[in-house]
Amino acid sequence: MAASSPLTGIALIDCAKANAKKGAEFAAKQCGYSNPAQFLTAVQDACQSIGVDIDELQDLVSDPHPTKVISGIEIAPETPTSL
Repeated sequence: MAASSPLTGIALIDCAKANAKKGAEFAAKQCGYSNPAQFLTAVQDACQSIGVDIDELQDLVSDPHPTKVISGIEIAPETPTSL
């Protein structure tokens, strides 16, 4: 359901993040903005107020399957017969 008036602050960030995958125009409408450029500026300002810098709306989309990097060394025999 689209907001009846433009959202601000954390509510704007939450709404923008929830709708970011569907595009800026859709997310803007859902958050109560008719102008996508004005919407993006408002989202950037809201993010800056909590100490997060974003360049575009897609920066709010998080990867549902983060890549795990395991550091360390592999210990294995040099040949299959020398354990």
